[in-house]
Amino acid sequence: MSVNIRYVDVDVSETLNTFTEDKLQKLFNRYEFVIGATVRFKKDENHHIKGKICDIELSLPGPRIFATSDEAQYEVAVRATIKDLERQLEKRKDAFKTY
Repeated sequence: MSVNIRYVDVDVSETLNTFTEDKLQKLFNRYEFVIGATVRFKKDENHHIKGKICDIELSLPGPRIFATSDEAQYEVAVRATIKDLERQLEKRKDAFKTY
């Protein structure tokens, strides 16, 4: 498992890194076929209410899976993005079942 976290025009936060890695670790434990993740945190200056964007791209056998969310806080954006990824992984899990 490898997690690459990037900050685009946002200050680096160790607590956000730890929070994101903990959430992704649960995902990696549940789905063994996930190889790694690339996480990008961005800030959209045009949105004053929301504007905190989290993009997560998962590497796994076959096509990669991508999800993004735009929320008021980065922690909420991480949770929403991982929830979207879980839905995609459940669909993908059936393809990796061995009979």
